[in-house]
Amino acid sequence: MRIVLQRVSEASVDVVDPATNQVDPTFEKQSIGAGYVLLVGVADTDGQREIDWLARKIVNLRVFEDSDGRMNESIAQHDGAILSISQFTLYGNIRKGNRPSFINAGEPEHAKRIWLAFNDALRAQGLTVKEGRFGAHMRVSLLNDGPVTLMIDTAELLGD
Repeated sequence: MRIVLQRVSEASVDVVDPATNQVDPTFEKQSIGAGYVLLVGVADTDGQREIDWLARKIVNLRVFEDSDGRMNESIAQHDGAILSISQFTLYGNIRKGNRPSFINAGEPEHAKRIWLAFNDALRAQGLTVKEGRFGAHMRVSLLNDGPVTLMIDTAELLGD
């Protein structure tokens, strides 16, 4: 799995209806205050090991300031929330030509199942998690706080 984690003061997502190119009325806009926006890419090789590792890492990551102004506290210590957005383009390969190849992105059925299970694993750790809509054209708004932006790739971190 690949994740771009952004610490935010606030964030929201809505979905665009492809037929009208307007806001999709069947999707209720999701919003959070302080916390993380997670852009989540899934590969076909991802499973429970990656989900468990990432959920623990993200819950315990210390990137919020303590009373001394040092990044030393977790999202749970700040009652933060997560806005999780599925994003297959994190697996885009631009080595050849000018059009990205997404051959390394997970098959949609697998990717959706892993993304939803990952969100549930975060909830099981006590966090509030809001979601975009898998496979949809979404508009994500955020106010990056810090800015703090981290890239996490389980293939590198877990030695795959």
